[in-house]
Amino acid sequence: MSKILTTTNHSRDVAGLKYVYPVLSRRAGGLSIGINFNTNNACNWRCIYCQVPDLKIGAAPEIDFQLLEDELRFFLDDVQNGDFYQRFEVDQDKQLIKDIAISGNGESTSVKDFAKAVALIGKVATAAGVLPQSHFVLITNGSLVHRSGVQKGLKVLNGYGGEVWFKLDSATDEGRALVNNSGQSLYSGIENLILSTKLCPTKLQTCLVDFDRRGLSVGEKKAFLDLLKSITAKGCDLKGVMLYTIARDSLQSEANRLEKLSLEILNEFAQEIRCLGFDVGVSY
Repeated sequence: MSKILTTTNHSRDVAGLKYVYPVLSRRAGGLSIGINFNTNNACNWRCIYCQVPDLKIGAAPEIDFQLLEDELRFFLDDVQNGDFYQRFEVDQDKQLIKDIAISGNGESTSVKDFAKAVALIGKVATAAGVLPQSHFVLITNGSLVHRSGVQKGLKVLNGYGGEVWFKLDSATDEGRALVNNSGQSLYSGIENLILSTKLCPTKLQTCLVDFDRRGLSVGEKKAFLDLLKSITAKGCDLKGVMLYTIARDSLQSEANRLEKLSLEILNEFAQEIRCLGFDVGVSY
C-alpha cells in the first residue's frame, strides 16, 4: 500500500493503527487526523457512493479506550515531533494539523459511550496543544441525534469548540432512500438537524452524485432550497453548507452507475444557496 497521502487515499489502515488514521482532506484543506470507531465496517446507512469495503448494517463495536488514548497520543507526537510528514511525503504547505475528525467506516455516533470517547479525544488533543488551534469535527449522518447519549456527546464536542458536519445528500424521501438507503424519514432527519444546531455548531455536508446520468434534477434542487428556507423559518442556525461530489471509487453495487457532477453544476447550485443567505463551500 502506498505511503503517500493524497486526497483520494483515505485508507483507515495507512498508519497501521486501529482507531487513528491520517487524511489529506479536500474540505479541511490539509492534514486531517481521523478517528474510526467503526472498525467492524458497520453502519446504519448504506450510501451508494461509500468506499468502505465489506460494508454491513450495524453499529460500532465497543471501544478499547486505553488503546484509543495510546494511539492518539502516539500519533500526535509522531506528527508534531517525528518524521511523519517526510515518511508520508506531505507537501510543505500541507504540514499542519487542520482538524481532528471523528469519521470512520460507519456511523460514529452508534458507538457505546460516545460522549466518553469525544471527551477522551478532546482531552488528549488539548494536552498535546492541537486543540483549540485545530478544528474538532464530528462527521455524521445525524440519524441518532435524538438519543440522549449522542446529545451528551455533542455537548462535550461543543465544550471543546468543535462542530458537527451533518450529512444531507437529498431533501426528498425518495432521494434519501436511493442515495443513502436510509429508512429514516426526511422529517425525522430534519428534527435531528435542528436539535444538532442547538447543541453544537453545525454545518450541512452534501454529496451530490450523477446517478444513471440524470444529473442534478430541478426537483432535487428545489426541495433542497425549500428545506433550507423552512428550517431557517424555524430558527435553525446552520453555520454553513458544504457541497462536494465523489472523488474516490464507490465499493457498493451501484458503483458503475455513479459519476462525478461537474464543478460548474456544483458552483451554480452553491450560488443559489448563497442567495438564501448561507455560507457555502465547494470541494471538487
